[in-house]
Amino acid sequence: MQSSTNNMNRRDFLRLLSAGAGVLLASPYISFASAETDRRFIFIIQRGAADGLNTVIPYADPAYAKLRGALAIDVSQATKLDGMFALHPSLAETAKLYANKQALFVHAVASPYRSRSHFDGQNVLETFGTTAYQIKDGWMNRLLTLLPSAQNEAIAFATTVPMALRGKIEVASYAPSALPQASDDLLMRVNQLYAEDAQLHSLWSAAMEANNMADDVSAKQDPASFGKLAASFLAKADGPRVAMIETGGWDTHTAQEGRLARQLKSLDSMIAAIRDGLGPVWQKTTIVVATEFGRTAAANGTGGTDHGTGSTAMILGGDVNGGRVLADWPGLSNSALYEGRDLKPTTNLATLIAAISSASFKLDPAQVNKVLFAESGKTKTIEGLLRTS
Repeated sequence: MQSSTNNMNRRDFLRLLSAGAGVLLASPYISFASAETDRRFIFIIQRGAADGLNTVIPYADPAYAKLRGALAIDVSQATKLDGMFALHPSLAETAKLYANKQALFVHAVASPYRSRSHFDGQNVLETFGTTAYQIKDGWMNRLLTLLPSAQNEAIAFATTVPMALRGKIEVASYAPSALPQASDDLLMRVNQLYAEDAQLHSLWSAAMEANNMADDVSAKQDPASFGKLAASFLAKADGPRVAMIETGGWDTHTAQEGRLARQLKSLDSMIAAIRDGLGPVWQKTTIVVATEFGRTAAANGTGGTDHGTGSTAMILGGDVNGGRVLADWPGLSNSALYEGRDLKPTTNLATLIAAISSASFKLDPAQVNKVLFAESGKTKTIEGLLRTS
């Protein structure tokens, strides 16, 4: 019998070899989960509290320009969405989706979390407990339990499986590696080495399967290449159906103008690459983009904004009933702000995710809400988010 220490050493060795092959396994116990559907569902998390007020800009709110001062977006440079909102100029490809009615924005949205800790806020966003660390599995994994098991899979494009995808359904992760590609001879020898080991051989096989699905193993951190890579997985007939992509760098306390512009440009490039890479599969794809909480309504003294509450979510995809901004707009007057400083949330992010995921997979909204967001209580349903629902 092998000791646990030896097993761990071998697993570490396996992980290093996998990294050299362009694959990072998040856990020795990971394998692909199943979902028999032709739909694709992607959740993109913006870690760091993205500024929703300068992403989908309430330019017609009389308090916006005064609160933001030098950080206020020049609406003449932005894409006007309607008589109230405009889109940040860095989101040029997303603006095209909006024009084609394939992008929908939901403003003044937030999870149940009302404090301002990144880690706690992200945990609530990914688990949807009423408090951080109350629930031990993620809403995306609970969503997988509602989908029929078959040949298809869920995957996280991250170095570890994020909290939203953790749970009883096993999920894989993939991240492009900067290390040199391992030789075919080395890969063959490792395969032979673990051929008789039931546990490690399955891990190795899963790693090679993920590596073989990647059309571009040199994607590294370039957002367009990363989007192309993600699409190469999801476009395959036997590829994963549910995916999560993590993006960081949204915490803009200082020098926000340039930093947010670059962040949004990167997000825009990645989404465009996913759209282009999916080809006709784009018509069966739904993307949700959300962050743990928003930022203060007013700019601070260092050219940035601080941790806030309400923010913006994006719904993108080929059959999204888009070309609209959904907002029960609370206003930005001092009396309308949450605790006198933040955009007040008027839409529960759990309600939005329950509505869009049930519409995407044609599931009963009540059942989705019960399984995914039991701790959030009964919420109203949002109808008509997809044209095919």
